[in-house]
Amino acid sequence: MDALSRRGFLQAVGLSAGGFVIALHIPGLAPLAQAAGVGTEAAAEVASVFKPNAFVQIDAQGQVTLFVAQAEMGQGVRTSLPMLVAEELDVDLDSVIVKGVGADPAFNHPWFGSQVTGGSSSVRGLFEPLRRAGAEARHQLLEAAALRLEVPRESLRTENGEVIHGESGRRLGYGELVAAAAALPAPDPAVIVLKSPENFRYIGRDRRRQEGPDKVTGRAEFGIDVQLEGMLTAVVARPPVFGATLKSVDDSAALMIAGVRKVKRVPEGVAVIADHFWAARQGREALKLDWDLGALASLDSDAQGREYAALAETAGAVATTRGLPTLALDEEAEIIALDLDLPYLAHAAMEPLNATVHHRDDSAEVWTGTQMQGADRARAGAVLGLDENKVSLHNLLLGGGFGRRANPSSDFVVLAAHVAKGEGLPIKTVWTREDDTRGGWYRPRAYHRLRVRLDENGLPQAWHQRVVAQSIMQGTPFEAMAVRDGVDNTVVEGAADLPYAIPNFQVECHLAPVGVPVLWWRSVGHTHTALAAEHMIDLAARQAGIDPVEYRRRLLSSNAQWLRVLELAAERSGWGSELPEGRARGIAIHASFGSVVAEVAEVSIENGRPRVHRVVAAVDMGRVVNPLHAKSQIEGGIVFGLAAALHQQISFKDGRVQQSNFHDYPLLRQREMPEVEVHLVESQADPGGAGEPGTPPIAPAVANALLSLTGKATTRLPFGSDA
Repeated sequence: MDALSRRGFLQAVGLSAGGFVIALHIPGLAPLAQAAGVGTEAAAEVASVFKPNAFVQIDAQGQVTLFVAQAEMGQGVRTSLPMLVAEELDVDLDSVIVKGVGADPAFNHPWFGSQVTGGSSSVRGLFEPLRRAGAEARHQLLEAAALRLEVPRESLRTENGEVIHGESGRRLGYGELVAAAAALPAPDPAVIVLKSPENFRYIGRDRRRQEGPDKVTGRAEFGIDVQLEGMLTAVVARPPVFGATLKSVDDSAALMIAGVRKVKRVPEGVAVIADHFWAARQGREALKLDWDLGALASLDSDAQGREYAALAETAGAVATTRGLPTLALDEEAEIIALDLDLPYLAHAAMEPLNATVHHRDDSAEVWTGTQMQGADRARAGAVLGLDENKVSLHNLLLGGGFGRRANPSSDFVVLAAHVAKGEGLPIKTVWTREDDTRGGWYRPRAYHRLRVRLDENGLPQAWHQRVVAQSIMQGTPFEAMAVRDGVDNTVVEGAADLPYAIPNFQVECHLAPVGVPVLWWRSVGHTHTALAAEHMIDLAARQAGIDPVEYRRRLLSSNAQWLRVLELAAERSGWGSELPEGRARGIAIHASFGSVVAEVAEVSIENGRPRVHRVVAAVDMGRVVNPLHAKSQIEGGIVFGLAAALHQQISFKDGRVQQSNFHDYPLLRQREMPEVEVHLVESQADPGGAGEPGTPPIAPAVANALLSLTGKATTRLPFGSDA
């Protein structure tokens, strides 16, 4: 009997859902064919297709297809991005087909110059380009209709995929005009006019996920779901300590396991290739490996913490300075001190890392879920000895990314390429949950040393801060842009640009010794700088005897945007109103990725542990394309950050990661989930980010509530680890 997948089961019992398609191109970007999965020869045969740009395509039946290069990992880009095109093209959004795109430079993100889904940049970076793509297509269709009907273009309007002549009532469907529109020269960009906001039909309205029904019914395909004829599965025995090298391997017992086909050395360890995952995993467990553990064999989290603390006592590279910040270091003055130690964090996406590679003689295919298609394809080609144009990368849905699937070194795709190299058949390389948790590329450990001196009014007169953390950007293509004079911007972001009115201010940076692989994690450096800054603000307010919201008002008197968000959060949370006995509120506000977020957490202590009952968020993210998705992303960011603050850390003993799975690296459980409210500030400004800005304020909001309850500062995360 053939194996029945969970998707096959769901389909067999009669669950189904509808779907739709759209194709688009962004002005200034190259043609689409390869990215859409259509070769140039096949594209040439389709004469009755209008493709004014790389993203939009309209066929003779009037079907609009949008090609989306941004990875869909739960943030809703396959819904929000089509809204931008449908708005300007004047088509029914439900009729638009959305197709994901693999690796193709035609779809390089305008901000990064490469295919990247990260930095909360999808809607922010493509808001105008995709609107212009739709408007450009609409302009050409109007021109074609004017020629066909022999009427002035100004006498025509568009509605639901049709061009309408108001005086005569004549209508032409977009499909009837594709050939004529395709023959017209590209319009001058200056003549393309975008809709005024008062005429928006889709932008600013709630829209449910395009891919939602397929996820619910099991039809959605993630990288780990790939099944190909003749496919084998591999798992890899990787070093037990970062930097360890293999001295010898005895694979005799592994080769005796039923289903194991081959044991193969790869640069990162030893791969066991088998008929299915279970055989591969059993084979790996049967390997006898001897490792040279290398320089990190003695890595210990406690010793590393002492090293970071000692480094923080010394002067670092100056990230920003004004006035006389050394006033905060005057040993004779009354100073507020905060030393904060924050751990490495794993991404813990629900779908473990995986990639399937089929290496043929002169070409290859890769199936995976990645946030960096272009880089992954190029690096896979390099491993396989192929020009990247000989490698096709199919980017499937991602079961979570959070930055882990945006690795400039393409680690999990490169590993899969090594496993499949020369094998001549498709091999899926799968990481177990334990592999994923212990596999590195963590949010860096960070140590903050803050010293603040207050003036006669109780407000900060001088602020001095040092941050110790590994650099994420060193050794990546982004180093030249992000690391200067010993300062990695991702280490000090959210600290160096603190908006509070503090006359004497300095932030310094120490780039800690390398060794543990580190990477961006949802909201990058803001994950630790927000806690340091906002907890210190509450400590200062407490010493001054001023309410924390009022304290921030005084420091933000010239910052209208932050004040607006602060006031909304305070109002909607009932700040200052009575709470049940044993509960307190804490507030924090932070800006990241173009958005300002304030969060109020209502907290108690149960069995010696924090219990978060309610979180109220106020958000200014500029113009909101899809409020439903925007709120969902803020909610998700809160949950993500709360899980880390309450439970998560990656620690080391004798060089080895101590955590392995969800039992010792927990996610937030349903019983712990607080009531969450998200309130969006109405704004006409350019869109800000949604996926990441909700994460930074939650830890300081909880810490500040605990400060109110206990009078004690938080000095370590997760909460309770400093007890």
